[in-house]
Amino acid sequence: DRVVERHLQDHGSFPTAVGLSVWGTSTMRTGGEDIGQAFALLGVRPRWAPGSSRVVDIEVLPMAIRNRPRIDVTLRVSGFFRDAFPGVIDLFDTAVRAVAAISAEDEPDDVNPIRVRVQREAAEAQAQGMAADDAERRATWRVFGPRPGGYGAGLQEIMASGRWSTSDDLAQAYLRAGAFAYGQGGHGEAARAAFEQRLAAVDAVLHNQDNREHDILDSDDYYQFQGGMAAAVQHLAGAPAALYHGDFSTPGAPRIRTLSEEVARVVRARAVNPKWIDGVKRHGYKGAFEIAATVDYLFAFDATTGVVGDHQYALVADAYLHDDATRDFLQQHNPLALRSIGERLLEAMQRGLWAEPGEHRERIEEHLLALEHRLETQGEGPLP
Repeated sequence: DRVVERHLQDHGSFPTAVGLSVWGTSTMRTGGEDIGQAFALLGVRPRWAPGSSRVVDIEVLPMAIRNRPRIDVTLRVSGFFRDAFPGVIDLFDTAVRAVAAISAEDEPDDVNPIRVRVQREAAEAQAQGMAADDAERRATWRVFGPRPGGYGAGLQEIMASGRWSTSDDLAQAYLRAGAFAYGQGGHGEAARAAFEQRLAAVDAVLHNQDNREHDILDSDDYYQFQGGMAAAVQHLAGAPAALYHGDFSTPGAPRIRTLSEEVARVVRARAVNPKWIDGVKRHGYKGAFEIAATVDYLFAFDATTGVVGDHQYALVADAYLHDDATRDFLQQHNPLALRSIGERLLEAMQRGLWAEPGEHRERIEEHLLALEHRLETQGEGPLP
């Protein structure tokens, strides 16, 4: 319930619906912490086979023991999770349907908003001519992912190409890639309308991380999944959701930070940390590539969520471009990475993400002009 407590502290209320991204690799490492958290938010717990660690069913808990309402949870699973854990998907589906089936006599509407939402959506679908069973099935979908055989969250190509104008374009790409429902009676059913209904109700978007081997600025998966969901929620609901990062790297001591807090932590602790920069320089071409990728992912998080501040762009520009030693390293070992960093920071300015760059714009343009002169005279490869 750490995320519930944090939302209560930040907003003065419990979240009513949470969107959670779930990956297969982290599920294998943790034994299912993400799913356990989703169960807890719903107000259920797993039931194990006697004398075994195998989960065979779920148990619906009375919410009196939680002292809060049940919280609706929508899962956006990765393609690998879908392939590796179909049984877990069905178990979560069972949990949602069991909670939705609790009678109003046993649990009032303010304690069980899941039932309220399911009944309302099912009634609306039936009024439009849908059969009762199909309407109930559509209203209870809570697990979505890529089409069968597909993978990813849909943002990598559009972000790399620059063929987008606003975060709404990014939201549409995310929705197209993940609007396939999974659960009992349908694994990979096209369900764009249901996916949009679920996300339109979300008021908190959460992504958990279970180790410190990686951070949210060293892979495109983080911005694609959490950033994509955040953009979709804002597009559908017309207002931003609360964005949280769950740090589960220390067993038994989870920490919940806002996404902006986590971005700030990673920027300071790694991205502009001189020790990291000096260390990555030992890897030459690949090290320069990693520096450029960090800038790409910072930009992408800002494009999808708006959580990056002007001062963080300035820190990156100072560390990578205005620092003579680092700029010389990039130019010597991977001049295209240097160009990429400069162009990405200028793009952030052009799109209004880096709103007040001040003198940074002119200095970055000067660095790029100098680089272009070098490329024209010496080529794109590393210096000998």
